[in-house]
Amino acid sequence: MNNNIKGLILIIIGMLFIITQDVLIKYTIHDASLMQILVFRGAVGFSLLCLYLIYTKQPIFFGTAHPYIAIFRGSTFFFGFTLFFISLSQITLAEATSLFFVSPFFITIYSYFILNIKIGLNRIFSIIVGFSGTLLIIKPEFNEINIYMLFPIIAAATYALSMTLAKKTSEKDNLFQQTFHIYIGAFIGGSAISILLHNSDLNLSIFSILSNPWILNDLQFIGLILFISTTGSLGIFCLIAAYRVGSPLVNSITEYVHLIFAIIIGIIIFSEVPDTNSFIGIFLIMVSGIFVVFRENKREELVVAETTLRT
Repeated sequence: MNNNIKGLILIIIGMLFIITQDVLIKYTIHDASLMQILVFRGAVGFSLLCLYLIYTKQPIFFGTAHPYIAIFRGSTFFFGFTLFFISLSQITLAEATSLFFVSPFFITIYSYFILNIKIGLNRIFSIIVGFSGTLLIIKPEFNEINIYMLFPIIAAATYALSMTLAKKTSEKDNLFQQTFHIYIGAFIGGSAISILLHNSDLNLSIFSILSNPWILNDLQFIGLILFISTTGSLGIFCLIAAYRVGSPLVNSITEYVHLIFAIIIGIIIFSEVPDTNSFIGIFLIMVSGIFVVFRENKREELVVAETTLRT
């Protein structure tokens, strides 16, 4: 079995873990504390990563050569995915997932400003197509906008920013350090918000779901949260492993299996059937996203070829 096939299999397994996490959070979010889930997930992910590094006899190092960027990455990542999980309480799984998949377009934009990578007309066209697909899903009206539809897009923007900054700092901070920072950000952020809400009378309106109390006296529920945390962490580890052994091009395209899982599971479990406009929007986002991936791969091949010629 070649490395690309291994990467593809790891991506599919990882996406199965992540969609399982998303489904369970959507199923429990009205009764459970989202902050409790995110804190537990951060702690479990942190612990599993430590165990993995111990098993592979690699050093465990939490520090960073870019402390301010690391804090910013951890905070924005936590903020974005908090909004994504809140959106699951109000919109369909397929809508939330497809809107999140606009992240490649944000990565393109951030790469221009942060990594100084030029954007050609083809990239701009793909962004316009992806944006059109987003509008078909959101179906905005001048007198009313579903704010929950915007949350996955914000999550995509913060995720893309986090990944772009990870690329910028990758020379001094390795992959495992950067992953630790994400888990630490989730643990600290979830704990801080829980303490703040417990000691205040804030009326959060659309964020009221964050004020659900922690449940610590129900072992069955604790087991469920630990299961959610473990599946989410294993999903991330599978994606990390996939990109370490397989082709980024194959892996990036295979990630869209997550969207297919979301549509199928949304229909079967939650009876959420996207309308025609949403299906068209999902298709446009997928096609334009895959196009961006191909263009990025082509650009990297040209860079490698030019480097080889110079040497």
